[in-house]
Amino acid sequence: MSTYAHGVYVYEQPTSLLPPRRVSAAIPFVVGTAPGPDGNPPVNEPRLCFSYDEFVENFGYSSEFDKYTLCEFARVFFGLYNVAPAVFVNVFNPKKHKDENGNSDPLQVTSLDIIGGIDPETNKKTGLELISEVFPRFRLVPGLIACPKFSRDPAVAVVMSAKAERINGLFRAIAVADLPTDQVDQYSKAPGFKNDNGLTDEDLILCWPKVKLGDEVHHLSTHLCGLIASVDAKNEDIPFKSPSNERINVTGACLDDPEKEVWLSLEEANYLNGNGIVTALNFVGGWKAWGNRTAAYPGITDPKDTFIPVRRMFSWFGNEIVLTFWQRVDYPIRRRLIETVMDSLNIRLNGLAAREFILGGRVEFRPEENPTTDLIDGIITFHVFMTPPTPAREMKFLLEFDPAYFQKLFK
Repeated sequence: MSTYAHGVYVYEQPTSLLPPRRVSAAIPFVVGTAPGPDGNPPVNEPRLCFSYDEFVENFGYSSEFDKYTLCEFARVFFGLYNVAPAVFVNVFNPKKHKDENGNSDPLQVTSLDIIGGIDPETNKKTGLELISEVFPRFRLVPGLIACPKFSRDPAVAVVMSAKAERINGLFRAIAVADLPTDQVDQYSKAPGFKNDNGLTDEDLILCWPKVKLGDEVHHLSTHLCGLIASVDAKNEDIPFKSPSNERINVTGACLDDPEKEVWLSLEEANYLNGNGIVTALNFVGGWKAWGNRTAAYPGITDPKDTFIPVRRMFSWFGNEIVLTFWQRVDYPIRRRLIETVMDSLNIRLNGLAAREFILGGRVEFRPEENPTTDLIDGIITFHVFMTPPTPAREMKFLLEFDPAYFQKLFK
């Protein structure tokens, strides 16, 4: 029924520019073992922790890091790098994991427990499969995946990188794993082990060897996760800077036996880097993480997939796009929708470029990428160009003897 209008009226339109949904690029999803505050830890239940105290309240604490791997991560991430938050999953079930004498022994946890799966009867997820519940539970997108100790098993590392590639079918992260120092007891063995076990994914960072802080022995992957989060925090949570050549809070590098120390020369460390492996180097300025390459290098040379900060920038910005424009899914395909998306993205890219987080970027809506058959079927494609800066991994200075300066001898 029509009404008679007489006066001044105000109507609202949806905003033509959409502010971006901010995504933290370095929130770790960590799967491992924990003792529980009363010997009864939460089993296969993701818990979000913002502090060391909150972790201990949920999972308990033990300095026996070989038994309780989540405690190692909490000690390093919260205690040594002072970053947060992190999502933890404990797979140690005291009622299930028992030794031959019937005693609960977390050393009975296997790689299969870490990998996990889905119960066909209850549909309950376990282990790494629980990464799909992080966003529905906490509205956070994991940026890192870690499984201290267990990621030394290639089977676990491969699953970690597979999960990192497509979380919830939409989001992308990067897995941080270790090479086993019991099998790879020399730096020269690392590339062979990596290639023989198919550890060559662009969503995977491989670390070697272990590191120690006083009497404590940690996995280098744990420190790298803390370092990545710390570097991001200094740069507005934007992952454009490499963690390489940044200080790690350790006093040495070693194999499984902390007495077997590892002292790499620059040439040896660079050999690992050239094979897509991140290491620890004590050279200029103390102990530093050393290496910019993902595990895909050198088999793949595309900078988007082989430089750690570039790979992370593409994953992070892709996640931001998904969250920002999800609210426009199922809107009518018309010029207003296209302009809203393009204007919003171009403003965001220009802002990142102005602060030199990227060198430049733009978005285009191309006719050739949007055929009529797609438009009829409700599909629209936007082409986003973005160039994050690559790390200056090699700086060259050319020194030349110039005889012309002998003229300075004559007035």
